[in-house]
Amino acid sequence: MAGLRRMLAQQSAPLRLALEQTYNQRDAAWIACTCGLSAYMQCLEAQKGMHTSAYTGLFASLRTSTAATQARATGRDMTSSRRSLFIQVEKTPNPTSMMFLPGKPVLESGTQGFLTARESMASPLAKALFQIDGVQQVFFGTNFVTVTKTDTYPWAVLKPDIFAAITDFYSSGKPVLLEGGAVENLDNVINDDDDEVVAMIKELLETRIRPAVQEDGGDVSYKGFDPDSGIVTLKMLGACSGCPSSAITLKNGIENMMSHYVPEVKGVVEAPADESEQAGLAAFNELEKHLSN
Repeated sequence: MAGLRRMLAQQSAPLRLALEQTYNQRDAAWIACTCGLSAYMQCLEAQKGMHTSAYTGLFASLRTSTAATQARATGRDMTSSRRSLFIQVEKTPNPTSMMFLPGKPVLESGTQGFLTARESMASPLAKALFQIDGVQQVFFGTNFVTVTKTDTYPWAVLKPDIFAAITDFYSSGKPVLLEGGAVENLDNVINDDDDEVVAMIKELLETRIRPAVQEDGGDVSYKGFDPDSGIVTLKMLGACSGCPSSAITLKNGIENMMSHYVPEVKGVVEAPADESEQAGLAAFNELEKHLSN
């Protein structure tokens, strides 16, 4: 009887092995099917125009989904492979600008704007974003990246490329700004020669106005104060630059707050575009015209 049991066990071993392989293949197929279905459902939800930040860098992660699925099926380690990045997206009052929050630090402090592709050479991330057709301006905050586009390209076309560029950058390990590439904005710094009114205006900008503006993916910079007319001149940056509602923000928001805390302020106006902005816009329009021909 013992010999018979051994013979039956030996004959059944190939059958058990074949069944085990079949089950493994079935499990791998089920994993692939589940992952594909999950990604497909997330794409559908994103295309419905969700207003929350749940639209993430899905398209940036799809390129590695096949490798990740195979790794789960075969048990291989994916620790050294590129990981997908959860990128949140928030709309801004400016329809041509959007905030992308990578969930990782962007700048240690302050903000940094790039108006032209030439300026973006100081930042590997900005340079990668400017290589995307339709990107007009790039603006960095401590935890966000604001991208301003042209009217030619819809966000549905640009978002996948922006997700991929941000994900690839953080996977590369490069610095956001190259050494010497940061240009600190000193316009809002209180100087020794500032009078009391100007110091109060700058302090109000730093403590109350700038934090609120940066929540919408922009920034504001002090440009001057005329004591005779009581007019404060400010520069709107990032998503606030060129925003249709920037005039309302200046009048109903910033002007009311400043005149309340600083009685000497009688009005707030936006500074005109400087030479670098005009040159950058002209160069971009020329490039768009050349590409369309």
